[in-house]
Amino acid sequence: MDDMNESDVFDPGDLRCKAPYGAVRAGETVRLTLRPPRTMGFSRGEVTLRYEFDQNRTETIPMPWTDTDWVRDEFSCTVDTGDYVGLVWYSFRLTGFRGRELKTGEYQLTVYDGRDQVPGWFGRGMCYQILPDRFCRSRIPDPAGMVGNRWVHQNWDETPVMGSQGRTPEGYDICNRDFFGGDLKGVEEKLPYLEALGVETIYFCPIFEASENHRYGTADYSRIDPMLGTNEDFERLCKKAHQMGIRILLDGVFNHTGWVSRYFNGDGFYGEHEGASRDWNSPYRPWFQFTHWPDKYESWWGIYSLPAVEEHDPGYRNFIFGGEDSVVRTWLRRGADGWRLDVADELPDDFVAGIHDAARAEKPDAAVIGEVWEDGTTKVAYGVRRRHLLGGHLDALMNYPFRNALIAYLLGGDAAEFQQEMETLRQNYPDFAFYNAMNSLGTHDTLRILTYLGTGTQRQEWSKEQRGGYVMSGEERRRGTALLKLGSAVLFAFPGAPTVYYGDEAGMEGYEDPYNRRTFPWGREDQELTEWFAALGQHRKRSAPLREGVLRWGTCAGSVLSFTREKDGRSAGVAVNRGTEPALAQLLWKGPAAMELTTGRKYLAVDGVLRVKVPAMEALRLENAEV
Repeated sequence: MDDMNESDVFDPGDLRCKAPYGAVRAGETVRLTLRPPRTMGFSRGEVTLRYEFDQNRTETIPMPWTDTDWVRDEFSCTVDTGDYVGLVWYSFRLTGFRGRELKTGEYQLTVYDGRDQVPGWFGRGMCYQILPDRFCRSRIPDPAGMVGNRWVHQNWDETPVMGSQGRTPEGYDICNRDFFGGDLKGVEEKLPYLEALGVETIYFCPIFEASENHRYGTADYSRIDPMLGTNEDFERLCKKAHQMGIRILLDGVFNHTGWVSRYFNGDGFYGEHEGASRDWNSPYRPWFQFTHWPDKYESWWGIYSLPAVEEHDPGYRNFIFGGEDSVVRTWLRRGADGWRLDVADELPDDFVAGIHDAARAEKPDAAVIGEVWEDGTTKVAYGVRRRHLLGGHLDALMNYPFRNALIAYLLGGDAAEFQQEMETLRQNYPDFAFYNAMNSLGTHDTLRILTYLGTGTQRQEWSKEQRGGYVMSGEERRRGTALLKLGSAVLFAFPGAPTVYYGDEAGMEGYEDPYNRRTFPWGREDQELTEWFAALGQHRKRSAPLREGVLRWGTCAGSVLSFTREKDGRSAGVAVNRGTEPALAQLLWKGPAAMELTTGRKYLAVDGVLRVKVPAMEALRLENAEV
């Protein structure tokens, strides 16, 4: 009926309606309570719960009347999850006086296997993503004899090449063969810079031998690309990073290899009679899905240079994760601390589980993060509901829903919508996944965040050439800088690892690849932004509430977004106003007072609530203070 709203009856985020909060471990009992106002006319009616398992099993149980405060009635029941692991969809049906009826929509309950001991280090501190070829070079390399017919820009500040750079003898376009020569020794030289930023994890885009400058078409998993250095250089970098409290996360590209690779060997670089496309009897041929050997095969998104592998092949599985000397275990042994899995949705669930088990066997606190662009609990790929976050698979995901929601708010959206989208994730995700998420505003697959915020558009109506040559106006850059400071304040206070794409803290501009992959502007950094990010990173590093605290929402309406993190009776938080006029914000607060970190101004808490006036286009960063 028109005067009835199900939100007046049930709120899955309210412990009075659903306990425990959010996702639950298998075996836990969930108590569900409907709380309709008595004016709705259901006080002596009939209420039922209908719940459906992902396994297409449906049950209906009654919800008897249990209590009233004379304003609302309560109807309650409990659901025993037993040994089930997966999603449960539940809804309610209320019938009352004179045929009144209310049927609710479906709500999601995530039931996960809680036996896995998930390491929590990743979500505590700042992560920094590096595209190795473009971060820092210790010397100008000579590409002679290296796989891929590559060439090197002599000038570090040149613009990357867009598009084809010729054709192979087979008639295929050659792309991404221009290199700048960034290397591991260059990263090693910049470790003090990263430490000063507050970085606690370096996430490397692929570092294994490959013909393309992005290295997502792996040529040899057993060796560091020679332009980056040697296996020993990697081990030394890991050792020095660890001494500075910085861990290393590697990019695992296991859904496909390179057309130019030891395994496929499309161009014959590894020998005329080596590899799946050169030798019918090659041990690597079962790894690939030929529709007509040797020239027709399955590839990632139809891109010829990235032949898809057959992940069910026993030999390939053993090579990647099955044996003690598998790829996953070997590189952890050499110093890495975890893996980020490229296109995780395109890896079978049991393949991901195998990687997880191998990583834990080699290093019990190794982290496994997946590239997933949506809510990881509801993701369906190739007709299968993925088990990414149900335990024993992925420890966390790249949090693109966070990025999308935050950008929408910064560009004029309602803060309430950001809160709602993040609450949906928090209710759907197990705690380990929500608090370990890889949160970011930009990655190698997205346009530079400064450009996006400054122009307010992705310019899809322009040609790629127009986008590639675009430089923001002074006003656009000022706007982008102001909004980036607001967005990064949220990023560094929110649960999950605040992840910065190299150069975003230095003010790099650019639309999509290759313009979002320019070289780091050493000596020409935007000092205002760099200092701001360093302040955020160092605060995150020393603040226990920001590292591990529970999320508590404050004012989330219109242009104002505020929240706190709470741990052991202490609070830290942020209040952001992206509007054009000053605005008031309230935050739940533990302790007598708070100090704003930029200005040093103090605020008193009254009855556990902090009330602050936030200037237009500013972010207040708050931590506990004495009166």
